[in-house]
Amino acid sequence: MELNTKGRYAVMAMADLAQYGADETVALSAISDRQQISLAYLEQLFAQLRRANIVDSRRGRSGGYSLARTADKISIAEIMSAVGEPVQMTRCSDDAGFCHGEHKCLTHDLWRSLGTHILSFLSDVTLLDVLEKNVPLWPVTGPKPNSKSEPESESEPETTPETMQEPQTEPEPKTEPDAKPVDAKPVDAVTENVRS
Repeated sequence: MELNTKGRYAVMAMADLAQYGADETVALSAISDRQQISLAYLEQLFAQLRRANIVDSRRGRSGGYSLARTADKISIAEIMSAVGEPVQMTRCSDDAGFCHGEHKCLTHDLWRSLGTHILSFLSDVTLLDVLEKNVPLWPVTGPKPNSKSEPESESEPETTPETMQEPQTEPEPKTEPDAKPVDAKPVDAVTENVRS
């Protein structure tokens, strides 16, 4: 999707007005000089913005334009809608709902969902966010929003000093203390006892 000049210039001009018109009206010629936008083109855009009650105008030598509300109350989506800048990613209309005659194209739901996300994003960003450079960035890493997390693989429990155990060793077999040798009598003495 590429925004046309109408949407981009309207947002640029409104950001300029929010920055320089906090306390006084701003002439379109001053916005034209600072942003390098045709004065005639700005007059067309601000006529649409005034009809949408986004800006107020004042005539006279010190006349010009001012915000109809504070910058934190004006969203970027509101500005783009006021000047007729649609946020649409498909060729079909919202009323008909078809891309090719009587049926949707294969990727219709994809682009329509993307357009919905873009519109939601621009609705959450205000002029004040743009001036303060507080525009949120969509994360480029990490899990997708509302995505189901994959089950964690089983891993071995972490070993800590409390869970560590001394290695077990086989107990050594008990040995009897050395028996004292029996006093052996001489063979002659044994034979003498048998005879007697």
